Amino acid sequence: MEFFYREAKGWLGLKEYQVRDKRSLMRHFILVFCAYTFILWHQLTGGLRRTWANKDLNTFIEALEAFRTAMSFRFFDWLTVHRDLFAAYKASLGFIWA
Repeated sequence: MEFFYREAKGWLGLKEYQVRDKRSLMRHFILVFCAYTFILWHQLTGGLRRTWANKDLNTFIEALEAFRTAMSFRFFDWLTVHRDLFAAYKASLGFIWA
């Protein structure tokens, strides 16, 4: 249990939340727990190596780095195709995407 809290606080941002109500805090915790479970499950089953790495991922940090790289790549790939949609979304929030 202590290992989970150390990993969740240090690498997944469990303690780095800026929320104003209980519902938002619970959503943040759920996202952190889901991310931890997803990464750990992929690490234990070899899924990260099959999908996102060409080397063995022996530590949680290596698995997290592979996961972040894959998500960044997928977001960038999506953004190149849907640039207008992303710009419209940012404009609806009052931001300018140039």
